[in-house]
Formats: sequence, C-alpha cells, structure tokens
Amino acid sequence: MTVYFIGAGPGAADLITVRGAELLTRCRTCLYAGSLVPRELLDRLPAGAAAIDTARMPLTRIIAEIAKAHEAGHDVARLHSGDLALYSALTEQLKHLRELDIPYELVPGVPAFAAAAAALDAELTVPGVAQSLLITRVSTLSTDMPPGEDLASLARTGVTLALHLAAHRTEQIVEELTPHYGADAPTATVAFASRADQQIVRAPLADLPAALADAGITKTAVILVGRALDGAAHPDLVDSYLYSQARMTKLRGNVADA
Repeated sequence: MTVYFIGAGPGAADLITVRGAELLTRCRTCLYAGSLVPRELLDRLPAGAAAIDTARMPLTRIIAEIAKAHEAGHDVARLHSGDLALYSALTEQLKHLRELDIPYELVPGVPAFAAAAAALDAELTVPGVAQSLLITRVSTLSTDMPPGEDLASLARTGVTLALHLAAHRTEQIVEELTPHYGADAPTATVAFASRADQQIVRAPLADLPAALADAGITKTAVILVGRALDGAAHPDLVDSYLYSQARMTKLRGNVADA
C-alpha cells in the first residue's frame, strides 16, 4: 500500500500528468480538496473507490483516513491542486506518515504560474529583459512570512514576480512594489487559470486594485509583475542564444572535434 501525493494541475482536468492519471485508476481511496480539484478527475477512480473531500477536514482527520486505508491495504491518491512543491501543506502530512511508517510517493503536477503564463501567451524569462522568476505570496491570517521574505524585501530584487494567494491584498502589493517596480510596471492577473471560467486582467501596477475589484477577483489567482510581461515590445529584447548562429557554429565545432 502506498500513498500517492498527486499534483492535479491548475484546474483543467486534462492538465494532470499521465502518471498521475494512471495512478488514480489504481487507488481504492482518494482524498482531494473539493474546492480546488476538478471533480472530473474522480471519474478515473476504480469502481467502488472512496472519494473523500478534505476541504473542511483538519489534518488529524486526514491522516486518520489515510491510516484507515493503509490498514485495509488500499493504495491512496492524495490529490492536491497545482504542483506539490508550492503551497500544498505537504510537509506536515509527510511528517505524520513517516511517524506511522506509511510509504508514500510524490507525483508532480503543472503549477498555477505556468498555466497563467500559457493563458497570457507569455514566456516569463525573456532574453535581454528578465531571466529570473520569484514565486511568493503575502502574509495572511493563516501563515506569516518568515523574516526577510516579506514582499517589500523581496521586491528589491526587481525580478519578475509570481504572487500566489494575494489577490485580496492588492493595496499592500501596490504599496510595497511601487518603489522598486514603478507605478507603471506591467501586471497580469490570471484567475482560475486553465478552467472554463478563467479570467485575465492586465493593468499597470498602480491600477491593480481597481482592476481586480472591477473583475471581482479576490482569490484563486496568480498575479504576475515585471517587465517580461511586455518583453516583446521592450528595446532590450534580444534573440535567445539557443537559436543563435554562434551556438550553431559551436555545436558544429564540437561535432568535428569528436
């Protein structure tokens, strides 16, 4: 018996990985966040499988359900939205499973920021414009940011930002980013990326609060900030070395030397 922690992707049911989809067909128990994971994925479970919505369950009960399935000899699918590596509350679950000596495996998924970039037809690392992406969020009532990871401190880097869990704190975002990015910095917000109800809002940083308020966006959104969002129009744009004549010449030289 194994617990498979599966990244279900950003929202569209067909953005789960092939591995994740195949594992669902083998699991007799599935625990999923009902508010975030598409219910169509549950159709992949075998007949008679138990599907348990964890949206309102405390951690102790989630672990109890996993332990119960373990005792019954069932493989378990623990479905998380997006990718497990980001804001998935994974670490504490794994700690309990190790204490109970219950085996587990992690199966990555498509992260929300990647789905947002695809919705925008955008590359977030544009040659000559931006080559770094900083993924972060803002402090909330649930979990404070560690020292040195507050938004104002991170903004000093000036790199492209992908802000998760932050659509309800736009005034704070503008206040803390404006000194480093400028009031006219491009932003793009994608809510419910890849889903049928996907929304895209583009606005300069100063107009972000009003733009999201007008669109009714308060959650389940990724806010992107930085020059890469208008990279194609930027004078610093250069062609990638990947396709350059210099690289082709170097590759031919390496072949000849071999």
